[in-house]
Amino acid sequence: MAKIVNTIKQPIDEEMKAFEKKFYASMKTNVSLLDRIMQYIVRRKGKQMRPMFVFLTAKMLGETTEKTYRGAALVELIHTATLVHDDVVDDSSIRRGYFSINALWKNKIAVLVGDYLLSKSVLLATDHQDFDLLTAVSNAIREMSEGELLQIEKARNLDITEGIYFEIIRQKTATLIAACCKIGALSVKSDENLAKKMHRFGELTGIAFQIKDDLFDYTSTNIIGKPVGIDIKEQKMTLPLIYSINTASKTEKKWLIRSVKKHNKNKKRVREVIEYVKNHGGLNYAEQVMYDYRDKALRILDEFEDNEAKQSLKTLLNYVVERKH
Repeated sequence: MAKIVNTIKQPIDEEMKAFEKKFYASMKTNVSLLDRIMQYIVRRKGKQMRPMFVFLTAKMLGETTEKTYRGAALVELIHTATLVHDDVVDDSSIRRGYFSINALWKNKIAVLVGDYLLSKSVLLATDHQDFDLLTAVSNAIREMSEGELLQIEKARNLDITEGIYFEIIRQKTATLIAACCKIGALSVKSDENLAKKMHRFGELTGIAFQIKDDLFDYTSTNIIGKPVGIDIKEQKMTLPLIYSINTASKTEKKWLIRSVKKHNKNKKRVREVIEYVKNHGGLNYAEQVMYDYRDKALRILDEFEDNEAKQSLKTLLNYVVERKH
């Protein structure tokens, strides 16, 4: 996996190294507690996929600028803020193999840290008059919040149709990746139609990414080799399950819904649901839909001239649907 990520990064290797230095510097603060937490956040960074989307889009369309660096920092600040807040909401104590902020410094401090990161992102944009970038990320934040609330509302009755499912994942996951691609385009060209096209590319990629995540619930295993079924335990309606419920007989449908609603903590019942979904085409259907979204995204890329950044975006898109975790 690290090898693929390094291959993808190749055309933007210098930019990513420069970005890391700039990003670390922007996280400095005179409040010692906050500075300690910021340094902790910086040390446990992930693959930085979102800045990669910003830089690769910019490089495919032209040459990176200082605005590209600000745009990448903007999305990374917002992404980090949402993760900090998510850990509080989900009461999670681990994030990327490290203790979460709320586990080490408690909820109150974690919420304030998330707020601080959001304010840093807004100031980064306004200080440089990057109002087009600010609009792009503000829309993303609004949609991410709406997507989370829509999922909570629908989970109560498990009345999620395929249409609602796609709206939820478009807002929750795809909207920030879409903002990254739009920001990358806006940082090198002031062409609104081009920015919209790249926004759509990011949206399609993000939807494929989330369907892949949903599939892991049926294919990833715990230490004894059994699928984990975490989404089922949390009563999340994902595409394989929605398809299986929609194509089930009346009796089976009732059993599936009752299993998720009333018996989602029963390990044996969860395993039975996983087996049902596997045996009734749920995984095959979701996989096919995921590849359709990938192909739509690839068709957008095909409209642009060939260069290294475009090839990396294609590799990144294929990595999204082929990854093992």
